[in-house]
Amino acid sequence: MAGARIEELVVISGKGGTGKTSLTAAFAVLAGNAVIADCDVDAADLHLILTPRMLERHEFRSGHVAFIRMDKCVGCGICRDLCRFDAIDMAREGNSLPTFAVDPISCEGCGVCVRFCPVETIDFAERVCGEWMVSDTRCGTMVHARLGLAAENSGKLVATVRGEARRIAAKNGNGLIIVDGPPGIGCPVISSVTGATLALVVTEPTVSGEHDLERVLALTKHFSIPTVVCVNKWDINPQMAERIERKAQGADARIAGRIRYDSAVTTAQLRELAVVETDAPSAEDIRQVWDNLGLSKNIPITGGPEKPGYGGLAELAAKVLVEQEQRGKLL
Repeated sequence: MAGARIEELVVISGKGGTGKTSLTAAFAVLAGNAVIADCDVDAADLHLILTPRMLERHEFRSGHVAFIRMDKCVGCGICRDLCRFDAIDMAREGNSLPTFAVDPISCEGCGVCVRFCPVETIDFAERVCGEWMVSDTRCGTMVHARLGLAAENSGKLVATVRGEARRIAAKNGNGLIIVDGPPGIGCPVISSVTGATLALVVTEPTVSGEHDLERVLALTKHFSIPTVVCVNKWDINPQMAERIERKAQGADARIAGRIRYDSAVTTAQLRELAVVETDAPSAEDIRQVWDNLGLSKNIPITGGPEKPGYGGLAELAAKVLVEQEQRGKLL
């Protein structure tokens, strides 16, 4: 499918806990065989639902961290005096000269200590900040990542995940990438939505949901990303849901639909992705939101009997058209 257009849907939220990841998993089932990317690298959890089978694992390296070779340290203390992040402290002191060590968590990788060490005993290795993986799921290929403890550069890791997802989509002939983005408006969110075809903002009918929705809509508008809004659990507070939708429309966002709260959908059902395959009221709401996204339904996503995707839907639509034409001729 060389040269074909690949659409990218990014599901984000102004705050955590709105149901963003659950909705992303449901969309992955409805799409059939899209490439899935979990860009919530600081707290990745889409794998808990999709239970991926890992195919590849790669280290994510970004920035540097200082390391003092203590056997060569002369104990001058210049590095500690110059470190503005207080990342260097005395390691031991005895009859011999004191030596110093770097706290890798506090080190910001600025390199000042390396530059001014008089005996050049400080190494400046590339920092391993986490890892990213390529896995197989029942819904298609999934690219996901995990940022290390106290590690930074989550925006760069998000860009790595999205880039790999695009490469796989182009290689395998997938016409759609579904991205589970992070909540909020920070660097990883900006890295997730930049250049996307469509951003779906999932919110909830609460005061905090309304406030954080306003912030994320301002973000997508600033970057000129087409945006739609979905109010999850709207029936908990219908008045607030209506107010949120009015504000979203005032910010030039389209309303994709509402999803009602359904206590019948259990955690086990969600883990097995049965929520979109049942007759539960929320399942029909999710299907309606999916249809209202306005994605190009004629994109030839690879599909089969078990993963029909758009291919299966296109075949069904063609069959319906033929039947309608035949009935018209008979009339």
